[in-house]
Amino acid sequence: MVALNRIYTRAGDGGRTQLADGQRRPKHDLRIDAYGTVDETNAAIGLVRLHTGREGDMDAMLGRIQNDLFDLGADLATPPSEVPKREALRILPSQVDRLEREIDAMNEALAPLTSFILPGGTPAAAYLHLARTVCRRAERLVVALAEKPDERVSPDSIKYLNRLSDHLFVASRHANGNGVADVLWVPGQNR
Repeated sequence: MVALNRIYTRAGDGGRTQLADGQRRPKHDLRIDAYGTVDETNAAIGLVRLHTGREGDMDAMLGRIQNDLFDLGADLATPPSEVPKREALRILPSQVDRLEREIDAMNEALAPLTSFILPGGTPAAAYLHLARTVCRRAERLVVALAEKPDERVSPDSIKYLNRLSDHLFVASRHANGNGVADVLWVPGQNR
């Protein structure tokens, strides 16, 4: 259980922060940037939920994803170790599988794509596109982190972000009346 009795600690005033395993890192560290961008993705999904209502399948899916993103932040804040001090919270394959099932279920009702889609349509769809682009940035940062020789990242965290960006894209089409209100790109339209 997390207990946050004091919000400010002054521990980060010097530009460093602490990972879950006790390591202190600069706030501009790639690992901090990665899980900070996961947090941004979560905030963008919070904006989507303002436009989905508090009931229904879409809101329930997004609520589960927001909780998963906190799991992912905890995963990234705890670098894998050969000798862990305690069991770390990790993204599991079952969380990735759930995203795939939800993508497949939403995709069944969608109109076929005939062009790339411009972010827009309904407010929920526009914010889903925003969340998708922030998620893609988080994914790029986590992949860059994983490629550093002195860093380790759980493989399912990368899979989760990759699948989540697909999920948010399909959800945006779902929020646009199953693709009816999608705004299509017209190549060269304004030449």
